[in-house]
Amino acid sequence: MASINEQILRTAKEIVVKFIEVGRISPTTFHESFKEIYKTIDQSVKDSIKDSDVASDQGKK
Repeated sequence: MASINEQILRTAKEIVVKFIEVGRISPTTFHESFKEIYKTIDQSVKDSIKDSDVASDQGKK
């Protein structure tokens, strides 16, 4: 699970950096933007893992 959390963090960082580069996020709003982007990615990944686990469990029945 630590590896997944590291990948989520790395992905959020890359997205925020790109948004700053293109002017979608300013460095002054970095804190709020990063938290929201991180939470969105984290929730998406963990929902996907949960859905995958449920689907694999259903396939075993």
